[in-house]
Amino acid sequence: MQTLESEIIDCWEKNVTPWTKVIREGAIPSRVNVTNAAILDAISRFQPRSVLDIGCGEGWLCRELRHRGVETLGVDAVPELIAQAQQFGAGAGDFAVCHYQDLHNGLARLKRERFELAVCNFSLLGEYSVEAVFQAIPELLVPDGVFLVQTLHPVVASGGQGYQDGWRTGSWQGFGPEFKDPAPWYFRTLSSWFDLFRRHHLEVTRLIEPTDESGQIMSVIICAELSA
Repeated sequence: MQTLESEIIDCWEKNVTPWTKVIREGAIPSRVNVTNAAILDAISRFQPRSVLDIGCGEGWLCRELRHRGVETLGVDAVPELIAQAQQFGAGAGDFAVCHYQDLHNGLARLKRERFELAVCNFSLLGEYSVEAVFQAIPELLVPDGVFLVQTLHPVVASGGQGYQDGWRTGSWQGFGPEFKDPAPWYFRTLSSWFDLFRRHHLEVTRLIEPTDESGQIMSVIICAELSA
């Protein structure tokens, strides 16, 4: 399955420019209308002074948090996305290239201390790479640190393909023709997500299910804290 993990990175390397454009132009209605505010509100509940944004992409979340006075570090495996994030200069936050499988060692090389909160906002797409993130989290957070994950809601995202863990074919449906070669992604049931947190000593303390004006579920945000 390592080939499928590599295809995820390959996809984002090919689509840096169109992705950056749609994010900066606010061209994804679900994000603009629901999920961006949802993750910012979820983070704000914990009033962190330092946040690690894992899979930060072109850096929008770090910029928003910095505007609110939060110290941020955004990491991503795609150098071109980090280059886009760094374009904003002072006040945009700190950014670094770091693969998920090298999170702990990568941040140690950057001489970064532990964070009060880590967040993955629609950035956990793989199988083994996601396991690597969860393995690193306890070493990246302060003792009472918080880990937030926003992802597609499994009940909605199963897409009639059966409610069971497994790799799914990606799609750029709803995006323009400039987007190429959609990435595969690994589907997890809600119980599998909970088990992933439990196995890595993270206690789920809150589940948030953002909806749009019609009541349609747009995502799920899982909030967890380091367990004793």
